[in-house]
Amino acid sequence: MTFSDLDTAKTTATNQTRLKRQLAEQAIAQASAAQWADAGDSNRKLLEMGPDAEAENRLAKALWELGELAEAREHYQTALALDPTNRVAERNIDRLRILLVEAGEKTVPAQAGSKAPVSIFVEETGKTGFAYLTDLADFRKLAQVNPGDAVELIPEGNRLSAISNGRRIGMVEPRVAARLLKLVADGNKYAAGVTSLGDKDVRLIIREVFQDPRNYGKVSFPTAAKSTDLRPYTKGTLLREEMELEEELEEDIEDEEIEDLARVLPAEVTGEEAFEEEPDELEET
Repeated sequence: MTFSDLDTAKTTATNQTRLKRQLAEQAIAQASAAQWADAGDSNRKLLEMGPDAEAENRLAKALWELGELAEAREHYQTALALDPTNRVAERNIDRLRILLVEAGEKTVPAQAGSKAPVSIFVEETGKTGFAYLTDLADFRKLAQVNPGDAVELIPEGNRLSAISNGRRIGMVEPRVAARLLKLVADGNKYAAGVTSLGDKDVRLIIREVFQDPRNYGKVSFPTAAKSTDLRPYTKGTLLREEMELEEELEEDIEDEEIEDLARVLPAEVTGEEAFEEEPDELEET
């Protein structure tokens, strides 16, 4: 092999690495915009260049969103074969096994708007808070819920129902619901998204998106998150909302790379802690 051949091989390898990076970034951007068919195509092109566990995960996610459950499971299985420590693939294979029994090999694609806007997941003192759901829906329904999904909050008497993709998935925990119901009754509006879920719990971030003049000076979420808990939002995390996210619930790992929404967001502020300063009245600024 001549020096010229070596230079050509080096250039080719460099170009291939650059192309892989560009395709991965393109697939991430498309998934972040809920362009699942395009995201699937980009990941397929990337896989034509060689095995890639992350690309298999992303392709499986895109297929799942498009309703192609059996094919999604196949790609998660391939990802797990490439990386036996891939907990995301392992967990989603189990979830898809349940869905395949319930819905068959295909189901309806995710509804338009089923993914929450990225802006919801950016912490803002007083405007955002966290809540766990109670009275969770059947696990078979929860199997169709993913981190990053949009959640609509619907008042039902003295309770606040959480609706995702047209299905009730649970009720907002009482202490958080009690405060928000008062504010909603006076005109405030809120948006929410799923940040994490396990077999027995679902956690939401809730954002105030409109404050009625009648609520001027009333803070939706009075207890601010600790500054040390705030982490920057990084490109691609919405796509990777499942990557490592559920592992954190099981293993309580704090120092892994920023790969998902749970690590982008500050520690949750819910329950008694969030409201211990004012149990009966809304805080005035």
